[in-house]
Amino acid sequence: MTDTLKNFVYHGQAGRVVFGQGALQHLGREIELMGAKRALVLSTPEQADQAQRIADLLGPRAAGIFPRAVMHVPIETAREARELAHKLGADCAVAIGGGSTTGLGKAIALDSGLPILAIPTTYAGSEMTTIYGITEAGMKKTGKDPRILPRTVIYDPELTLTLPVGLSVTSGINAIAHAAEGLYAVDSNPIMDLMAVEGISALGRALPVIHTDATNLQARSDALYGAWLCGIVLGNAGMALHHKLCHTLGGSFNLPHAETHTVVLPHALAYNAAAAPHAMQRIAKALGVDSSANSTTISAAQAVYALAKNNGAPVALKDLGMKAEDLDKACDIAMQNQYANPRPLERVALRQLFQNAFDGVMPN
Repeated sequence: MTDTLKNFVYHGQAGRVVFGQGALQHLGREIELMGAKRALVLSTPEQADQAQRIADLLGPRAAGIFPRAVMHVPIETAREARELAHKLGADCAVAIGGGSTTGLGKAIALDSGLPILAIPTTYAGSEMTTIYGITEAGMKKTGKDPRILPRTVIYDPELTLTLPVGLSVTSGINAIAHAAEGLYAVDSNPIMDLMAVEGISALGRALPVIHTDATNLQARSDALYGAWLCGIVLGNAGMALHHKLCHTLGGSFNLPHAETHTVVLPHALAYNAAAAPHAMQRIAKALGVDSSANSTTISAAQAVYALAKNNGAPVALKDLGMKAEDLDKACDIAMQNQYANPRPLERVALRQLFQNAFDGVMPN
């Protein structure tokens, strides 16, 4: 039986994508096509060597390197990077790395309008969105602005070969979260649904292979392709409970981004399961199970939990540094400024969700 096609609005995001093994070789051409001449290269401290490689490739087009991107984009770091860009006369920024580095590039663009070229080395997907997040005084604030969307994105699977297996798995499940919530977003549409299912499927088949063979370039390509699609969904459909909870835990308790998404996602899906059954069926099927087949088949929430646990990812907030005494505070924060969500936020049920995620139990 075919579902009735609902009315929807689709707004495509402008942006250029260069995808493929060895795509980094086109960096100079892409900077030139942007009309830029001096690039500030951004990275985390851990990826400073890759930032230097980018600067070497750019040669005289490299204005300098800022290798101090950190999680959740503290406003002080954003200000420091903006001032350096201005001082060096940079007319664009090249962000190599994951969500932290891309987020820093967006923070620079937000005030300066500097165009961004992103080179993702993780599966965060933020390079496909107009969403930014900046942490100030212990609170992470997010917003949207079309000026911060990277002008060009270079996806080169070879750059992900050195991504540690553990981070590959958690970063991939972080990407799956974008697509999963897109499937039950209030502003979802059939085009995004197709991308969401394809993205989840690509990551679902890639992550177990990467877990056993980190150098498998086909699996790395599948994962990066899936992350790209999931990032498009993140940029075009509103997010719901899962992202609300992760912003709370990351911004207020400084928990690691991808790992937090990995732990929370199964429990957020379980919370919403009865209110979004069709989305759950599509998620489960994309991960290789059919939750509608019979009562013994595992659910979407359980499939995501198993994907994490079977591939060595953390499944409990207590293992990420969360303290039991902070769970009530986290719940209080999450109940504020509620996101649109298929199921209303109910404090008792939400507190139990936090407890289950803290303990790392498999969702029902």
